[in-house]
Amino acid sequence: MERITITKKATEVLEILKEKHGTLIFHQSGGCCDGSAPMIFEKEDMYLDESDVLLGTLNDVNFYMNRDQFEYWKHTHLTVDITEGRGASFSLEIPLGLRFFIHSRLLSAEEETFFNSKQMH
Repeated sequence: MERITITKKATEVLEILKEKHGTLIFHQSGGCCDGSAPMIFEKEDMYLDESDVLLGTLNDVNFYMNRDQFEYWKHTHLTVDITEGRGASFSLEIPLGLRFFIHSRLLSAEEETFFNSKQMH
C-alpha cells in the first residue's frame, strides 16, 4: 500500500525537472509561502532532520513531510498533482508557470490499520 501517489500530468513535469536539475526531493512543511503545498528542490538544497517523515517515493523522488504537518495528514492518502499558476515558493516548478498541489482522501479502514502498524508517527 502507498500513502502517496502522483498523477500522470505531475509525473511528466517531475521528469522534466529531474532531467534539468538532477536528484530531487519533495518536501511539505506546512510553513510559510504556499503553506502546505508540496515543494520540490534539488536534493542537496534541502536539509532534513528527525522532524521529517518519509511518506514514500514518487518516480525515484522521496517525498517528506514535517512531522507536525504529518499529524494533520496521517489519516489521509495523498496524490500529488500539478496545475497552472505561480505559487509563492522556491519550488523548482514555479519558473515553468506551474505549481504542485495535493488531493487527499481519508484512508480506508484497511489502509489505516496497515499504516498504523508501520510506526510512521
